[in-house]
Amino acid sequence: MPPTASPTWDPDQYLRHSGHRARPFRDLLAQVPALPAAPDGHPTRIADLGCGPGNVTVLLAERWPGAHITGFDNSPEMLRQAGAHAGPTAGGGRLEFAHADAGTWAPAPETYDLILSNATLQWVPGHADRVPGWVAALRPGGVLAVQMPANFDAPSHTLMRELCASARWRDRLGTVLRHADAVLPPTAYLEQLTGLGCAADVWETTYQHLLTGDDPVLDWVKGTGLRPVLTALADDPEAREEFLGEYGDLLRAAYPAGQHGTVFPFRRLFAVARKP
Repeated sequence: MPPTASPTWDPDQYLRHSGHRARPFRDLLAQVPALPAAPDGHPTRIADLGCGPGNVTVLLAERWPGAHITGFDNSPEMLRQAGAHAGPTAGGGRLEFAHADAGTWAPAPETYDLILSNATLQWVPGHADRVPGWVAALRPGGVLAVQMPANFDAPSHTLMRELCASARWRDRLGTVLRHADAVLPPTAYLEQLTGLGCAADVWETTYQHLLTGDDPVLDWVKGTGLRPVLTALADDPEAREEFLGEYGDLLRAAYPAGQHGTVFPFRRLFAVARKP
């Protein structure tokens, strides 16, 4: 399984930590400025690239109730879950979902007032190469808003990579994971967006998630970063449980439980850019 292959997603597992996962989306949305007025007879157009199960895409409809909002994802499992949110919105707009891969999605000939991507582009090798085309597809005054995890040097990732590269697992798992450079430094995005003529704001935030329950960090990564491993071992339940046991032991040592739960620091990168 090459590192660019799409893992199989489990919406229910992903949504187990939906409160924590929705916080960065809300924080990103709070920094999106007012969108340009839509031309007469045309609704505001919004694309949510990598919409997942659609639980946060609905927040776009709350802020822009008259907009035509399309959530795109390449996971059939996620799109099936998202479909429950599709339909007319309170302000006369509509919310729909469609299959698309963020690595190849080309908005043309459509134009958009807002293209948003939340916790998706870290899965797309070379995603920065897609940014000029997305900016070009914005109407004048339109906005590109992006949030990505920037914690690939955290123990949850480094321990996973080290275990996959160990003698026991390297033959089966040595190539399935992303590398530490899956997300560029903040300055790279700022320079790129500014070079495209945008007024850009790029920043990082480290969330201190307080997780509860047994093996909560393992439970978290089962919904996201561990998906390539779980996909690669899907046909071998015994090996899957062996890997989870080894990895769980490492995570408990790296993220010890405290009196009130397990603290899970998580750094994320944000970028909001307005087209002239």
